[in-house]
Amino acid sequence: MTRISEEIRNQFTQGDHLNRLILINVGVFVLLLIIKVFAALFQAPGLLTGIMDWITLPSDPMTFITRPWTLVTYMFTHLDFFHILFNLLILYFTGKIFLDFLGERRLLGTYLLGGLAGGILFVISYNLFPLFTQSSSQHVLLGASAGVMAILIGTAAYTPSLPVRLFFVLEVRLWVVALLVVLMDLAQIPVENPGGHIAHLGGAAMGYLIVRGLRTGKDYSEGFVRFWEDFFQSLRGEKKVKKVYSKKRTGGFSKRDSVSEDTQERLNEILDKIRQSGYEGLTKEEKEFLFKYSRK
Repeated sequence: MTRISEEIRNQFTQGDHLNRLILINVGVFVLLLIIKVFAALFQAPGLLTGIMDWITLPSDPMTFITRPWTLVTYMFTHLDFFHILFNLLILYFTGKIFLDFLGERRLLGTYLLGGLAGGILFVISYNLFPLFTQSSSQHVLLGASAGVMAILIGTAAYTPSLPVRLFFVLEVRLWVVALLVVLMDLAQIPVENPGGHIAHLGGAAMGYLIVRGLRTGKDYSEGFVRFWEDFFQSLRGEKKVKKVYSKKRTGGFSKRDSVSEDTQERLNEILDKIRQSGYEGLTKEEKEFLFKYSRK
């Protein structure tokens, strides 16, 4: 047990942001599962309900005003096993690709911004559209789906022609997978869980806008992460360190360091190889090169 806890701690402290996002989601799920079991054993259903009220995002604006933190906590909250399994599988596989191309800071920023966009759209929808306003009961939003959708759509927007295996059998382009997921959410809005599907679409839109911004030299995701880093740094009374960024762009993306012609040529060769044979066709060295380049 001690060895497992040490391994989890190492993954969290030494791993990348993808590992941390997965571990936080799993940790919250396990904690809620334990609380759910104790609530059942002691016949105290109010215990779990009370906690969920404080970490899920309410559709009622007046309730939300008293619990603004739920706009963040909801995107790490799951109660259903298949819900978290599906979300984390997509997050892991698309997140790995995202990391190689865009880096872990952008992955964290995209996940959080996607979750925020999905949550805000959820609250607005329940108080604006007739489909939602006809419901007299308050609804809540939970789950990582909006943030995961931002990662999926962001990855597909950056490398749409990347070949992936659907259900580990059928090889399709990544943009096809992204399109199918978006269409499924659209089709489900009139059928069930309309608020959840609206939130998914909000996250998807944010993922697309982030990558579109990158192509014009505007890094919203990393800028968002940097803003909060500076904010918490100021709360701790630490002096802010000014960062200098290179104005040079490569492929429409701003880079902190200048890129040599040899590096750019090597990158182009790897991208051509991905377009021809897919990401799985890269060697370990080529994947490491992409990863190191994305962290610059």
